[in-house]
Amino acid sequence: MTTQLSLHPEVASALRDGHPVVALESTILSHGLPPGRNLDVAHRLEQVVREGGAVPATIAVLDGRPVIGLSPAELERVCAPGAGLDKLSLRDLGPAVGLGRSGATTVAGTSALAAAAGIGVFATGGLGGVHLGAALSWDVSADLGVLAKVPTVVVCSGVKSVLDIAATLEVLETNSVPVLGYRTDEFPAFYLRSSGHPVGWRVDDAKQAAAVIAAHRAYAPSGVLLTNPIPEQSEMDKALHDRLLEEGLNLLRDNNVHGSDVTPVLLEHFHTASGGASIDANEALVLSNAKLAAEVAVALS
Repeated sequence: MTTQLSLHPEVASALRDGHPVVALESTILSHGLPPGRNLDVAHRLEQVVREGGAVPATIAVLDGRPVIGLSPAELERVCAPGAGLDKLSLRDLGPAVGLGRSGATTVAGTSALAAAAGIGVFATGGLGGVHLGAALSWDVSADLGVLAKVPTVVVCSGVKSVLDIAATLEVLETNSVPVLGYRTDEFPAFYLRSSGHPVGWRVDDAKQAAAVIAAHRAYAPSGVLLTNPIPEQSEMDKALHDRLLEEGLNLLRDNNVHGSDVTPVLLEHFHTASGGASIDANEALVLSNAKLAAEVAVALS
């Protein structure tokens, strides 16, 4: 796959010269945010990374080419209404490339492509995890397995509260993935600053995070999860969150929604039923994560 990567010239130059680069996913743009706003967020994410001293590399697969660092025209294509992009996890990259398809990459897909390109730091919104009832359904996100195999640092705001957070943390532990809390002792729950579960280790600045990441890479092949709570002023009201979550779980059950369809359906319910509050929260947390990722990438370089 490495020989088929299409690197933006700026990204290729930065990697060649040892300058910091931050990978950004495309699924949040094509599947997670409404048209118009998604393109604005795409530009702001790249701007935040640049302001932090790193080069942004938004990743997608276009016409069978894994593209590492989208051009302005390619960003517009990914964000266009009705773009019809597939949602590509790691298992889907081979088929998409082999069949000449186009798709937006998930955390798993982006992490793998970033690692193949030599990019070690990746900013996203939330990680996938173990779904409720997984003891029967075996519904566990590929994000966890990929983090166990690639050395990518994933900067995120934990996982969504619809998941089995305790089980997710157990799977990460089993796969030797360190879970770091950025200025927190508690694992974040996406829209909420805390899930009530502790993190394994705490770091209070980017230099500490970089020191831990560099040391981990000397001993283990797995990635590192750096969790960054949503900014306090952007946290969703807990009563609203809990009501939307209960409604969303009922919606999933009533419509027999499973697997990769769970997150899009749940997010859509949160977006519509919250009057846009969840979109504001989503935007705030992913921008915060991009800022932190740039700081960490600079410290690592």
